[in-house]
Amino acid sequence: MATSVLTTLPGAVRRTSLRTALALDAAVTGANGAAYLIAAEPLGDLLGLSPVLLRVLGAALVAFAAAVALTARRPAIPRPAALAIVAVNATWALAGVALAGGGWMSPTTFGTVWIVAQALVVAGFAQLQSAALKR
Repeated sequence: MATSVLTTLPGAVRRTSLRTALALDAAVTGANGAAYLIAAEPLGDLLGLSPVLLRVLGAALVAFAAAVALTARRPAIPRPAALAIVAVNATWALAGVALAGGGWMSPTTFGTVWIVAQALVVAGFAQLQSAALKR
């Protein structure tokens, strides 16, 4: 599947540098995590998810974003670290889709759409990072 999605991306996107892909991931993930931490109650109501769950996820996302940002800022990005980030992103994307449709939670319709959209964005980060590693 990764190859088929990658071949449909425009050439400019395929040439995205690893550092840029990691920095974008860190920024979006950090903002998402901060929103979950700061606005857990109203977001919980909107998404149909527990505010406690959102705070835990928010803390994890902020920590992950910090690790990704630090990796992106290294003079030479270690390949094992970049591969680990790709693996975490791919796992997160798959878990999001599984949780949205698996019946383990009861998100609102908007919450289900949000979870799937977030999974697609995270899968996109994994795709960009993976493509940049192959260059």
